[in-house]
Amino acid sequence: MDLLLDGFATALTPENLLFATIGVLLGTAVGVLPGIGPAMTLALLLPVTYSVGADSAIIMFAGIYYGGMYGGSTTSILLNTPGESSSVITAIEGNKMAKAGRASQALATAAIGSFVAGTIATVLLWVVTPFVADVVVTLGSPSYLALMLLALFAVTAVLGSSKLRGFIALFLGLAVGLVGTSTGQARLTFGNPLLADGIDIVVVAVALFAIGEALWVAAHLRHKPLEIIPVGQPWMNKEDWRRSWKPWLRGTAFGFPFGALPAGGAELPTFLSYATEKKLSRHPEEFGHGAIEGVAGPEAANNASAAGTLVPLLALGLPTTATAAIMLVALQGYGFQTGPTLMDDHPDLVWALLASLFVANTLLLIINLPMAPLWAKLLRIPRPYLYAGILFFASLGAYSVNFQAFDLALLLAIGALGFFMRRFGIPVLPLIIGVILGPKIEEQLTTALKISQGDVSTLWSEPVAVVVYAVMALLLVAMAVTGARKPSPSESPLLDAPGDSNDNKELVER
Repeated sequence: MDLLLDGFATALTPENLLFATIGVLLGTAVGVLPGIGPAMTLALLLPVTYSVGADSAIIMFAGIYYGGMYGGSTTSILLNTPGESSSVITAIEGNKMAKAGRASQALATAAIGSFVAGTIATVLLWVVTPFVADVVVTLGSPSYLALMLLALFAVTAVLGSSKLRGFIALFLGLAVGLVGTSTGQARLTFGNPLLADGIDIVVVAVALFAIGEALWVAAHLRHKPLEIIPVGQPWMNKEDWRRSWKPWLRGTAFGFPFGALPAGGAELPTFLSYATEKKLSRHPEEFGHGAIEGVAGPEAANNASAAGTLVPLLALGLPTTATAAIMLVALQGYGFQTGPTLMDDHPDLVWALLASLFVANTLLLIINLPMAPLWAKLLRIPRPYLYAGILFFASLGAYSVNFQAFDLALLLAIGALGFFMRRFGIPVLPLIIGVILGPKIEEQLTTALKISQGDVSTLWSEPVAVVVYAVMALLLVAMAVTGARKPSPSESPLLDAPGDSNDNKELVER
């Protein structure tokens, strides 16, 4: 409690409160705009924030993270265009509510549900993270290596829709992570001394999320104006409150545990929340036509999962989402040794971040709920102007890392790679995770083999490592069994609700 109170004292200073407010507003804005998410925003801001204090930068990043989750629901509800895969379920019922003239109620239940779930999940984060860190810090290199391999395996094979494409992205990321002379021998430098220190992760992140996305949007730009549903002031009547509060709690119960797992993610808990609410609802006939429970539950699960992903990030140094990966890069950029010792070595920073999550969550509700009509107007910004600005700031940020023109060439090359990854449906997340965790896996593997004098059996000599490898084996078996009969799109659970099947089919394909 003393550490938490100290964290609030840091987070509530005028300077850090200003950074939290900026983060919340900026995160909501980028969450609202289709194709621009919190991961891209953090990547663009990384070079800029190194000029401010670590506490202020991390607190602002936390506000962007939570704000992006909130803003994504606005796009899903008003445009039927989920910015993140975790917002797909929200779009199914939320857009139907908006088309039925209940956009304000859909936005209100999403915003208040996000606050309720975020608050509960943040309290759980305060309780769980120190305990997990205390347990993990006692583990040896074999166990820590196994946990990192599990994170790679889960992000690549379990969470992705295509195993082959996921592994292609992972191998690309591991190859980028190998560049340099960190082992004393040049690898993949092609005789260029500028590559001796490796490729900066900031350049990789900005190129993939900003340049790749901008090129993709430019290639598919249409001048057809967007059809934006009018939004009044968000409000909920007594019946809406009665139908929403239980889905908020159940969504939180689904979201946080899945997010806290090293193999977590927000897609599965949002789907489970939707299926649960449909089964328990007293109005099942409304599902597929705009059931408020179908917005309240998944949005709560999404935001609770976002808080849960910080457990493996802070306690183990393992990112499971693209945004968490960029936050890990930010911590490393400030010289912090991420992993199980982070809470012991830098408790002031960690507890300031944990306290700022509650501050950011409260600011989201106070500031953004009345501003919903204004956020909707952001959707009218012409895409050419928007992405031209992104390209400019991406180039400026990449150049400011090392002030080398060579980084701009890398930015363009990796950005082109990001474009072709989008073109062929290759996910970006495994590549980013591979770049970050690849050197760490090599380090833990080398340490374990050095201690055992080359005895390979040491890799499964600890109980935790054995359990983790057993879990990976069970996941492989489960994927083999479920892959034997893969449902067709017409059999997808997202399509079994009555309503506009074409809209739902489009969301499934996304």
